[in-house]
Amino acid sequence: MTDNTSHKSFRATIRFYLIDCETVTGKLIDIVIVLLNLLICGIFIAETYVTSEAARVVLWKTEVVIILFFIVEYAARLYGSRNRLRQLVDIYSIIDLLAILPALVLIISNWLGITVGIGFFIIIRSFRVFRIFRFLRFTTNPVFFFGSFSIHFLNVLRLMLTIMIIFFVSSGLFYQMEHQTNPQVHNFGDAFYFTVAALTTVGFGDIVPLTQGGRWVTILMILSGIILIPWQASRIVREWVQMSAKTDTICGQCGLRYHDRDASHCKSCGHVIYQEYEG
Repeated sequence: MTDNTSHKSFRATIRFYLIDCETVTGKLIDIVIVLLNLLICGIFIAETYVTSEAARVVLWKTEVVIILFFIVEYAARLYGSRNRLRQLVDIYSIIDLLAILPALVLIISNWLGITVGIGFFIIIRSFRVFRIFRFLRFTTNPVFFFGSFSIHFLNVLRLMLTIMIIFFVSSGLFYQMEHQTNPQVHNFGDAFYFTVAALTTVGFGDIVPLTQGGRWVTILMILSGIILIPWQASRIVREWVQMSAKTDTICGQCGLRYHDRDASHCKSCGHVIYQEYEG
């Protein structure tokens, strides 16, 4: 009985600290995860610029160490979850898996001495750009490791993050598809320049996709920019319009915030609220 209780307690402890952002330990874990995410994205960009084989080896070893940490984190989230099947199919777990899968496949293939084809290698390396999606996990809750924000600020943050993700993923995928055959695409900066020109419909024409994969990436980046950015922006505008018609009145019974200007009862629990209004 004691072993079973301690086992459950250990799982609950892991689950708590992986989702906690208020205690010192929880904040430190979140800060480390954010910094490692930034570092892994920086490594992806840096690899497109370096030409020295020694520098590439250092970047690869650094990436392996970070990926090992992400593997431990992924396993800990799965172990500590109340429902492991639901955790496996959770969108953020799938994103985490995509974040560690490319390096994990390459590590295993190198360890076993398996030589992968160039097409498979390009596909696997392309998945690395999806690591930036891991930042979405920190926009699900208005309470961050450095404080608490309003829903309005959180929606603005999601819009900015959506734009950043579209630009980063599109640039990374375009680079992976084009850099070996396109003489105008030498590094991530060239791909990012093309992405900005394409998404803003400027289209100077100095960089154009030459491969079939590059053309598909261009189509998908334009469609995602047309659909996702206005959708996120419309949510912000809609909330601003709704909030302009309400007052910042908190119900003393259920704690619901914001009510219609002429409301006399809480629309959630029916408790009488008092607020001054003209009419």
